[in-house]
Amino acid sequence: MSTLLETARTGTRGNKAAPAPQLDPRERERLERAFTVPRARFLLGLPVVVVLLLWSFVGAEFNVAKLGEGAVNMGEFLSRLFPPTWDKLGTIVELLIETLQMAIVGTALGAVLSLVVAFGAASNIAPRWLYYPTRWTMNVIRSLPDLVFALMFVSAVGLGPFAGILAMTIGSIGSIGKIFAEAMEAVDAGPVTAVQAVGGSKRQVIQYGVLPQSAPMLVSYTLLLFEGNVRGATILGMVGAGGIGLELTTAMKMYDYGHLSAIVICIIVLVTVIDQASAVIRRKIT
Repeated sequence: MSTLLETARTGTRGNKAAPAPQLDPRERERLERAFTVPRARFLLGLPVVVVLLLWSFVGAEFNVAKLGEGAVNMGEFLSRLFPPTWDKLGTIVELLIETLQMAIVGTALGAVLSLVVAFGAASNIAPRWLYYPTRWTMNVIRSLPDLVFALMFVSAVGLGPFAGILAMTIGSIGSIGKIFAEAMEAVDAGPVTAVQAVGGSKRQVIQYGVLPQSAPMLVSYTLLLFEGNVRGATILGMVGAGGIGLELTTAMKMYDYGHLSAIVICIIVLVTVIDQASAVIRRKIT
């Protein structure tokens, strides 16, 4: 800690010490609090965490021995997946394209609606009468699995990708909307106070004080949402909400392990390509 503070006071440039402004006592105290481990709280909380973990392991019937006994069955299942059969590659590619299209549309609609909802869920922007109902609404949405929304929309609009898009859109509001709101709450209060001090309206505070600071994080979280929606779309298809999921479920029910293996490999390739592309974009914007 002393070395860190000394470096902050003096600074370095190459091998020569460069003078730097002396730390304000309040700044020094803030740094000490930030880099000091609260050992007393840690020691008090450790037994609670251990007891909670043991209670959860017992209640969830976590059994390593049973996993070891079932390793043979797992190995047998995996062995059936090889070699993959590629006679239906055209169908797989067509359904993967549909899955990708679902994820793109669902992410676009979900991100826009989540951003609108986030304005009402950010404590530094929204009034209290709007903040709490918005947070509660997002909690309700987040507590329900996307499969529940998919089943609801399948019964409303029928089988197909449209139901999956609607399910992803609503599900995004509960998950990414909360993250958007927290990204807005984490912005530096200085620019926001400056806009308010010159008489800026609420719209101007958001436009000039909040969004410019939170934009990189919002874009990064949107890319993460897109990656999640691509994976989620494969699951939604299992209940008839379009995408590759229905074909995956059919292959499992028919014990067509070669076709199942080909589907899984194609999904892995698609998710990996999207993950790498998203990583490149995130590096560019941060």
